[in-house]
Amino acid sequence: MAKQHKTPLLDELEKGPWPSFVTDLKQQAETKPECWDILGQLELSYKDRITHWKHGGIVGVFGYGGGIVGRYSDVPQQFPGVEHFHTVRVAQPSGMYYSTQNLRALMDLWEKYGSGVTNIHGSTGDLIFLGTRTENLEPLFWDLTHNLGQDLGGSGSNLRTPSCCLGDSRCEWSCYDAQEACHSLTMHYQDEIHRPAFPYKFKFKFSGCPNDCVASIARSDFAVIGTWKDKIRIDQAAVKKYVANDPAYPSNGGAHKGRDWGKFDIRKEVLNLCPTRCMWMEGDELKIDDAECNRCMHCINVMPRALRPGEQKGASICIGAKAPILDGAQFGTLIIPFIEVSKENDFQDLIDVIEKVWDWWMEVGKNRERVGETMQRVGLPTFLSVMEIEPIPQHVQEPRSNPYVFWREDEVPGGWERDIVEFRRRHAA
Repeated sequence: MAKQHKTPLLDELEKGPWPSFVTDLKQQAETKPECWDILGQLELSYKDRITHWKHGGIVGVFGYGGGIVGRYSDVPQQFPGVEHFHTVRVAQPSGMYYSTQNLRALMDLWEKYGSGVTNIHGSTGDLIFLGTRTENLEPLFWDLTHNLGQDLGGSGSNLRTPSCCLGDSRCEWSCYDAQEACHSLTMHYQDEIHRPAFPYKFKFKFSGCPNDCVASIARSDFAVIGTWKDKIRIDQAAVKKYVANDPAYPSNGGAHKGRDWGKFDIRKEVLNLCPTRCMWMEGDELKIDDAECNRCMHCINVMPRALRPGEQKGASICIGAKAPILDGAQFGTLIIPFIEVSKENDFQDLIDVIEKVWDWWMEVGKNRERVGETMQRVGLPTFLSVMEIEPIPQHVQEPRSNPYVFWREDEVPGGWERDIVEFRRRHAA
């Protein structure tokens, strides 16, 4: 039986204006005594300024190489309640839609086999069960899969559980069915989720529009972001309503109500904030140079009743985002500006791109090297060549930042001869 520990450092976290996880854990400890040991060990970590969790090797369930994150205490004598404290990742439904019945069943399952502490949701998207012992993993897994019909998520050097925004189910800006794409590819790649075979982890995220509500461009190796390739649709009558400050047409869809923000100024709040300056007013009509638009969504978000995405919808694919591991955080690189995303061909166009990336990355990627780091190491020209994609201006982040387009000898009529000695003579230091 775990005892209550003195936690003066953690107690300080309860004094602020926001809800505290410390308070939540103390409450949970009333029925799950091992939570006292969680608090005790964390207090010790704060005091020592080091973590007291250790990775105890691979912990899993039969037939699966991912889904369980092994966690052991390095001070089990002091805190026996967290001697084992493994994390279980549970695959979430597309859009994270749960029925109350399903959520209750999941919580009951975790009360039976674990600490009762949950994280909804982890950064990958999974529903996270925090804290159980090794001997509980197999019975938990059996009940989860056989009784609830849910599966484990991904962990380790594999495909992590795909995640998506609400897509067509709730969002009028969605440019493709993000939920259907996410579900279909999750089912298609179950082996890759549970049987690690990559140099390191790989994440899909699906955003229905450029607002990118799942932050795919910053948090996924393969981001599918909804977009359009024709003109933004304009309702000029609605534009006039916004300009006239009609109360039925609040800016930002009324999201800023409750405070006097002053009168709406289309020049100040829309035109001058357009990153490409592709918008202007001609009299009382809004004009857009769509060729210069970079799909930032700002104007649509501010005047949602006046502006809408175009009708030729699809997605952009950005590859290579990651959090800091080797070379620091980086956004995904735009590789394919527009691709049609359709259920009619079982998303085969996406699958073809994905597997071409995987085939190359698994061959040349180093151990624990994300695909974005591999791209960075070998250079974007090489990656584009592998993907059989012609370089276009949209691949250039900014002038002179990545001057990677070079002529090959076989592309120049007559070729050329290189005399290294002569070159060095002419360019001597």
